[in-house]
Amino acid sequence: MPTELVLFQGRVGDRNDLALPGARALANALAAAHGLCARVIGAPEPALNQGWATELAAARPALQALHAHFERVCTRGARVVAATSRCAASIATLPVIARHHPRACVVWFDAHADLNTPDSTLSGYLGGLALAAPLGLWHSGFGAGLDTDRLVLVGQRDLDPFESDLIAQRRIVHLPPGPGLARELRDAVAGRPVYVHLDCDVLNPGIVPTDYVHDAGLSLEDLRQAAEALAASEVIGLEIAEFQNAWHPGGEPVSPAPLVDALRPLLVTLLAAA
Repeated sequence: MPTELVLFQGRVGDRNDLALPGARALANALAAAHGLCARVIGAPEPALNQGWATELAAARPALQALHAHFERVCTRGARVVAATSRCAASIATLPVIARHHPRACVVWFDAHADLNTPDSTLSGYLGGLALAAPLGLWHSGFGAGLDTDRLVLVGQRDLDPFESDLIAQRRIVHLPPGPGLARELRDAVAGRPVYVHLDCDVLNPGIVPTDYVHDAGLSLEDLRQAAEALAASEVIGLEIAEFQNAWHPGGEPVSPAPLVDALRPLLVTLLAAA
């Protein structure tokens, strides 16, 4: 079962133009470190920075291509490592994972829960709806199929009231940053296969460039330990979002190598399964 590297380059709710080259740099680093060749989906376009409905309509062709490619990858039993630029790409990827891997849990590393719906969102940002769509909380056009008991939230520290209420009502596992995170994560996964989503703003500010900045996040060592804990399970795939290639527009490019190194336990497991 091969492991495929996917580079998503479509516009998908971007507020600036830094994540598309960031995803490309990340895919290049993954390819160089692990001998993979990236399959590119979509083509770069300037950020719109509009409300969720406008952004989803503009992103739909690229998301359809991403959805179809994940369908092909999963149908042939392959695993996937994806550089997806923005979290909203998960609207297309997670329904495919949920359908093909009904026993697997999704581990969602993020400073945010992304559990808002079009009716609850306070910002109108498409990325804030990214996880709610695969859970069937709103209709994106790309399907659903992910159950809340197959979801593990990790690192969230900026939650809207709707999201906090939903987490409590649905008893969604939520592991905030702190000591013992790797052990808690291992217990929460409980030996199930895992698909990992990483939004880089789960990390402490100043480690890698991201669009959102929130204090009290994970260190790279925290991430490495979490990756090591997850690597004890069957790892179906890994998608990495929200790595920007610079701290500000026109700034010097930032290497994703430290991030890739922290994820090495997961990557080694994915490649060993190939």
